[in-house]
Amino acid sequence: MPDRPESPSARALAWLYSPAAQRAPLATLCAIESEIGASLRRGLDHQVAHTRLAWWAEECARCAAGQPLHPLTRELTVLLSAAGAAPVGGLDGLVDTALWDLASAPFETRHELTGYCERWGGAMIEPLARQAAPAVPREQARILGARLRELELLVALAPDARCGRLRLPLEELDRAQIPPESLARTPFASALASLLRERHGQLRSALAASVDALPSAAQPSLRGLVVWAAIVCAQSVRVQGRLPRASLARDHHAPLDGWRAWRAARRAQAGRGLTARRLSLPVAS
Repeated sequence: MPDRPESPSARALAWLYSPAAQRAPLATLCAIESEIGASLRRGLDHQVAHTRLAWWAEECARCAAGQPLHPLTRELTVLLSAAGAAPVGGLDGLVDTALWDLASAPFETRHELTGYCERWGGAMIEPLARQAAPAVPREQARILGARLRELELLVALAPDARCGRLRLPLEELDRAQIPPESLARTPFASALASLLRERHGQLRSALAASVDALPSAAQPSLRGLVVWAAIVCAQSVRVQGRLPRASLARDHHAPLDGWRAWRAARRAQAGRGLTARRLSLPVAS
């Protein structure tokens, strides 16, 4: 069983501030995400990548049936069963999103982008909520996860675009008369920078609203997730502040993120969620 997520920093800080009972499930989910995502690494033969993902699709089906084979999915099944949760379903969302990325398929519409992010949320966030706070509706957990994931994608917009993965819907780029290939060019054109500033703010507010909508009694058990959301929001503010320059790294760790994580964990322990107004302010490194 993995001790904790190795990267990026938001996941590591989420693990650090999670209750003891949630650390192992979070670390295992992150390890499964990493194993599936390894099919996308540079230089891997395309056919080998598809074979790996086909095996993982079968393993996710076995996991949903309570008959996993891989050490990580077996570990996750044991952890969730010990908490009284049903067999793990929804992990195939990680395979679906990996297949989408392997094909470098663009999102034609916002509906497609939302569906992609909800598949991730159903795989990564729903199991954590089900284990720690069964009273939280699955749909609520999935929507929170979708907003978290879309903000992560927006933070990594430029490096993903250089890999051929466009993280903005083509219909929105077309309305703004922004060529899709410009997402990989830095500094960004003024129209694209303006669109990104608007979307960063919208997503931070939506994510904060999702966290604040969690029942106060459930937030202490989910404080790792609250920390994760807070750190990604802080990364978003830093990336937005650099516009029209683009960040080239996917992991935007800053020295004060440890302090931000501690503050977010304290708020979650008190059932106070996040503060949307503060998330819109500039963040110092």
